Amino acid sequence: MRVGAAIEISAPPEAVWEQISNPERYLHFFSGLTRWEVVGDQARGLGARYRMLIRVGSAEVGGLIELIEFDECRELAWTSVTGLDQRGRWRLRARPSHRTHVELRLSYGVAGAGLFGWLAERVAAPTVREHLKRTVQQLKRQVEQEQSRRRTAARRAARAGAA
Repeated sequence: MRVGAAIEISAPPEAVWEQISNPERYLHFFSGLTRWEVVGDQARGLGARYRMLIRVGSAEVGGLIELIEFDECRELAWTSVTGLDQRGRWRLRARPSHRTHVELRLSYGVAGAGLFGWLAERVAAPTVREHLKRTVQQLKRQVEQEQSRRRTAARRAARAGAA
């Protein structure tokens, strides 16, 4: 099953990348996520691994994932190593006026489960789709609030320097 969500954020891609490339931030904006832990010594970048779980109904599903694409300020993609068969991708595209178009895509499946797996995927899809929609909305809110805080701090520093 493939699901996705997209949004425009009033911030440059670097500000969005700062959030999505930082494993410590995921529990703050990724809807439904109950676990996102670094596995191993590498916390960021190509080959980094995370144990992740997401709540779908009364179940927590997920497993061990590995970053397979890490194109700074543009693309971040992962695939499952163990657990639920999944592939995910963040895609960032710069827009005029320091804005960023953000897409989050996820494809998942219950490997080897036949008809029951197919049904489980279909039943889970509305919940997963809603999680992705909320995730990009929460990401937007956090990035834009951080941008606002930085602008305010810069104005205060400029006023203090002028005084």
